[in-house]
Amino acid sequence: MSALAGAVVAVAGAGGGAGPAVARRLADAGALVTVADADQAKASRVADDVTSAGGQAESAQVDLLDLDATRAWADDLMTRHGRVDGLVHLVGGWRGGTRLAEADLGEWDALEPPLVRTVQRTSQAFHDALLASPTGRFVLVSSVEATRPSQTNASYAAAKAAAETWTLALADAFAGSSAAAAIIVVKALLTPAMRERRPDATFAGFTDVSDLAERITEIWDQPSDVVNGSRIRMTEEP
Repeated sequence: MSALAGAVVAVAGAGGGAGPAVARRLADAGALVTVADADQAKASRVADDVTSAGGQAESAQVDLLDLDATRAWADDLMTRHGRVDGLVHLVGGWRGGTRLAEADLGEWDALEPPLVRTVQRTSQAFHDALLASPTGRFVLVSSVEATRPSQTNASYAAAKAAAETWTLALADAFAGSSAAAAIIVVKALLTPAMRERRPDATFAGFTDVSDLAERITEIWDQPSDVVNGSRIRMTEEP
């Protein structure tokens, strides 16, 4: 039996490209998935997709930049379900840049809130619930740019690095417990819509969202001391 059987897992940023695949796979493994997005319509579509396939899902509209709203989401889950066994952070954002000497620092201002502050808010809001769970997991999806930044993506890389650092600090907070925080590293994600638009493209180094979903699900089957603080690469780093 999967370790996710009967678990309650929250997926933040579920309206993005990876959200549907991740939510479906978690539900297939037996979890009740609560999907959240700033856009209620997007969250509802993901939840409906899961339930139409026979899984358990619910949706929520949450401003993850608002700590009180994020805490209210976590508290509501604890009140109604009595447990939260995971938070999968899929909130994304990207802006193409220019060479570093000419970089517009407004790119940082735009990328820091979705890529860093949402990690801070979700980790704070769900900290106690994950710590109380026998299989609590916090999963961040990150980028190879965090450790091997290119000068044209300096703001994006810096934001991803900050998010990883915060997640590793959360791992330190979980040390010695049954909870764990982990980072999954990709070059870029490949969605069904991307394949449909460019059927002949190779998408070299990209990670299919179905493969990402499978890898995320496997994290619950591993011991917390193995998972905690790990950086799981799904592509070769340059």
